[in-house]
Amino acid sequence: MTAVAGAPRKVSVAWRQRTVEVEYTWIAPERAAAPLVVFLHEGLGSVAMWKDFPQRLCEAGGFRGLVFSRPGYGQSSPRAADEVWGVDFMHQQAHEVVPAFLDALGVQGAPWLFGHSDGASIALLFAARFPERARGLVVLAPHLFVEDVTVENIERAKDAYLHTDLAHKLGRYHGDPDSAFWGWNRIWLDPAFRTWNIEAEIAAIRAPALAIQGLDDEYGTLAQIRGIAQQVPGTQLLELPACAHSPHRDQPEAVIAATVAFIAACDQ
Repeated sequence: MTAVAGAPRKVSVAWRQRTVEVEYTWIAPERAAAPLVVFLHEGLGSVAMWKDFPQRLCEAGGFRGLVFSRPGYGQSSPRAADEVWGVDFMHQQAHEVVPAFLDALGVQGAPWLFGHSDGASIALLFAARFPERARGLVVLAPHLFVEDVTVENIERAKDAYLHTDLAHKLGRYHGDPDSAFWGWNRIWLDPAFRTWNIEAEIAAIRAPALAIQGLDDEYGTLAQIRGIAQQVPGTQLLELPACAHSPHRDQPEAVIAATVAFIAACDQ
C-alpha cells in the first residue's frame, strides 16, 4: 500500500482579512499524470479521522490524493474564541477556503472531489460555483437540506459531548476538539439553519457525480442523494445496505470499487 508522502504539513491561507494554517498531506505525489482526488472531510473530520481510507482508494485506482483539515479541525487553525459560524459556513468553505487552499498549493486543472457529509455538501457547492475546477464528484452522505432526523441526532451528539468521553475521543483527531465540535454543533442546531437548502444551487453542476448513501444513515434519508439526481443529470446513485452515515467506514470495499470504476469510466 502506498504510504502518505511524509507527515502532514501546513500551508498559510488568506481568508477574510486573516491568515489561517491548513493541515494537509499528499498521497503518491510522484504519480504526476494520475487523476488527483481531493478529500473533503465530514463535520467532525480531519486528516487523521480519514485513517487509511484515502491511501486505500488511491492505491486501488492509481490516483494521487490530497487530504486536508478545514480551518477549525484537525491541526489546522482553530476557531477564534469569539468566532461563531453562520448559516453560510459551508458556502464560505466552498467559495473561499477551498479555492484559496488549492491555489496556495499550486493545484492546477480540475481535480476529482471526494466529500463526506458536510464535506460532500462543500464539494457540491464548489463544483457549482467553479465548474472549470471540478473534474467530477464522489459524494458520500451529502446534505442538500436539513431533515428532522439530522437535527435529532446532532442533539444527541451534543448530549454525548457534554456527558460522555466524546471530547477525549475527538482529541485524538483534533488539536482543539472544542473548536471542532462546537463550530459544527451550534450552527446545525441554530433554528436559523433549518431553512438551509442548496438544491437550486447544485443545478449548476456540470461535472459527473456519483452519490453514495447508506440505507441506515442516521443523519439523513435517501432523499438527499436522490435530490442530487433530480438536479444534476446523469448522476449515478449507490444506496448501500448495512451502512450508516459513513459509507467509507461501513462499506469501504464497495465505496472503493464504485469510485474507481466511476472515475475510470469518466476518464476514458
